[in-house]
Amino acid sequence: MLRAGLIGFPSTGKTTLFRLMTSARDQGRSPHHGKLDAHVGVSRVPDDRLDRLTALFNPRRRVPATVEFADVAGTAQAGAKDLLDVAPFRNADALLHVVRLFRDEHVAHAAGSIDASRDARAMEDELMLADLLVVERRLERLTKDLKKTPSAELHREEELLAAARGCLEAGRPLRSLSLAPDDLRRLRGFQFLSGKPLLLVLNLDEGEIASIDTAVASAGLSAFVEAGGARAVAVCAKIELEIAELDEQDRRAFLADLGLRESGLDRVIQASYDLLGYISFFTVGEDECRAWSIPRNTHAQVAAGEIHTDIARGFIRAEVVSYDQLVARGSLAACRDHGEVRLEGKDYIVQDGDVINFRFAT
Repeated sequence: MLRAGLIGFPSTGKTTLFRLMTSARDQGRSPHHGKLDAHVGVSRVPDDRLDRLTALFNPRRRVPATVEFADVAGTAQAGAKDLLDVAPFRNADALLHVVRLFRDEHVAHAAGSIDASRDARAMEDELMLADLLVVERRLERLTKDLKKTPSAELHREEELLAAARGCLEAGRPLRSLSLAPDDLRRLRGFQFLSGKPLLLVLNLDEGEIASIDTAVASAGLSAFVEAGGARAVAVCAKIELEIAELDEQDRRAFLADLGLRESGLDRVIQASYDLLGYISFFTVGEDECRAWSIPRNTHAQVAAGEIHTDIARGFIRAEVVSYDQLVARGSLAACRDHGEVRLEGKDYIVQDGDVINFRFAT
């Protein structure tokens, strides 16, 4: 399951977006043992393909893929250093920075004015500062450890952290570093905040919805997105939350009136998937039709482990048919008759839309 942490300065509409993404209502937040407490909610990933497969198989259960969102109370003191002490943020696959573009005289901006470029840069600086503190503490410890028990592994870690420190001191986030897979593994345990993929979620005024596709450029964020290796998507969280509370028919009509092809929920989830390079595969049958989210270029045996570790451990073969072929034929039996169900080994790279049945030994 993809995990995303919502970050943002006070009065940006971050909590409204959290409610939109998770259908959660306002609940009290309070410090927990001197640390910030996070709300965690789960959102179902919309996927028309799962709807079509469900109609085809008429299973007892329909289970969509999910995204977990974590939100922390936005206070003037709640910066990146605080997020290091909140587990859902440390363990997040990506960070979603909610940037305020809406104007409301009744909701003051913490900095006194609306400036998306300034806010994006300020949050990035906080993330990098938090990471720099971690790097410096670890380098101090490494210096002592190397004097006691020098090793090639510790020396390599020291070299990597020195490179990370240079990157951060130059004002560049760690996600901009190009590292070999082994080096990425060495640094993964630090859970660096500026090393996580970053999605800017621009929270617009209702009147700006018509220009949603040009919001990034209009906000002066094009250079930031390109230089920082981030992505951006625009929503109007307030009006889209109201739309989300309508029934399906009225929701579609309202979105059409606003000139929107997709809801804010769909756009943010799709942007998150694109940011992380995630895809979906499906398992189908009379009992259940389910969508599973995995990173692109995942091997079949690893994908099997998403369902259950026993399936990965006892992996024999994967029976694979593409979604398009299955829907066109109307049944797995027809696909088999036409030779469209393939047997793949553990090193097969799962493709977006694959419908898979895993054979495994118990």
